[in-house]
Amino acid sequence: MARRCELTGKAVQVGHLVSHSNRKTKCRFLPNLCNVTLQSDALGKRVRLRITAHALRTVEHRGGLDAFLTKAPESDLSQTARLLKRELHKKLAEVEVPAAA
Repeated sequence: MARRCELTGKAVQVGHLVSHSNRKTKCRFLPNLCNVTLQSDALGKRVRLRITAHALRTVEHRGGLDAFLTKAPESDLSQTARLLKRELHKKLAEVEVPAAA
């Protein structure tokens, strides 16, 4: 399984640890991934995702998974999150059409 956030696309970064004597040691900086279950209000189901702690805070700040997915660019999302976003747009379109008629 890739060490990549499913919502923001944040992945492993490579860099150096630099000592006091300025020696450089190659290092991998891993994202803080958490396995979480988020509730989608519009779809009425729970979704298990592997996201970073930063992404979890962002989801809560924006007002839930549905609000986050509507604003998120598809290029950052994983395949699972893209499918969720498409389901969400279909569901919201169904709700808006009868209200307008």
